[in-house]
Amino acid sequence: MLTRSNGNLSAVSLSEFVLEGFAGGPGTQALLFAVFLALYVVTVLGNLTMILVITLDARLHSPMYFFLKNLSFLDLCYSSVIAPNALANFFSSSRTITFAGCATQFFFFSLLVTTEGFLLAVMAYDRFMAICSPLRYPVTMCPASCARLVLGTYCGGCLNSIVQTSLTFQLPFCSSHRINHFFCDVPPLLRLACADTTLNELVMFGLCGLIIVGTTLVVLVSYGYIAVTILSMRSGTGRHKVFSTCGSHMTAVSLFYGTVFVMYAQPGAVESLEQGKVVSVFYTLVIPMLNPLVYSLRNKDVKDALRRLSQRQTA
Repeated sequence: MLTRSNGNLSAVSLSEFVLEGFAGGPGTQALLFAVFLALYVVTVLGNLTMILVITLDARLHSPMYFFLKNLSFLDLCYSSVIAPNALANFFSSSRTITFAGCATQFFFFSLLVTTEGFLLAVMAYDRFMAICSPLRYPVTMCPASCARLVLGTYCGGCLNSIVQTSLTFQLPFCSSHRINHFFCDVPPLLRLACADTTLNELVMFGLCGLIIVGTTLVVLVSYGYIAVTILSMRSGTGRHKVFSTCGSHMTAVSLFYGTVFVMYAQPGAVESLEQGKVVSVFYTLVIPMLNPLVYSLRNKDVKDALRRLSQRQTA
């Protein structure tokens, strides 16, 4: 809502936003709906399968698979924060979302995505301890330590989300109430503010850059030590198994950190909203869909667990 005073626009309290989504006629919207629906269904089925398999198979009750189950839970949750509302808006004439709904969506999305970034770093540390310090591994990565590490990732994600949400939604929005995106995110919201957003941009780039750089360093250092350990192995079978396990994690890390960096940790991201929509589709739907496929197709233990579970159901 806008008011006009002496020919100038002034901010008033907004009750709702309009999510413009993607441009195009009914045919384009129907095609995008089909694509989004297919991605979301595969995401839900894949991540639920991973959670169930790891929970039901006692052979997978180890720290690595405990973290992997939490990764699947995060992928399932943060895609569900975005996809259902986006699907409903493809055939909606209003495409509105309340101010409180927009803030809530952004809070949980920021919380879950940040938590996943921290969790990927924790998973790299877990692989480092398992491969480089196998004798200390059972003590260092005991169930209590694993639970504390996961709790720490959520605390870090919650802290970042509180800062980003409070700074963004205290801004006065007066240039428009139409968000040029398919969900509530920082870059398009900053474009609607009629106040100086320099502090918001600095905080976004600073915090996101710090998180991405810090977690990436943990991953690189961990895998640097892992690479040295692998090269010193005499067993070809052991080397292949380690490469297979670590390769899955490196694929997930590269996809996630690469797209998040493009969107949030470099200044040009705020200016390129159309490109940002495509990048956003990738990390909100494509990556959560690919993660369970990457880990299941490249992991012999998961494939064996799936086979045992299917045989048990058949029997």
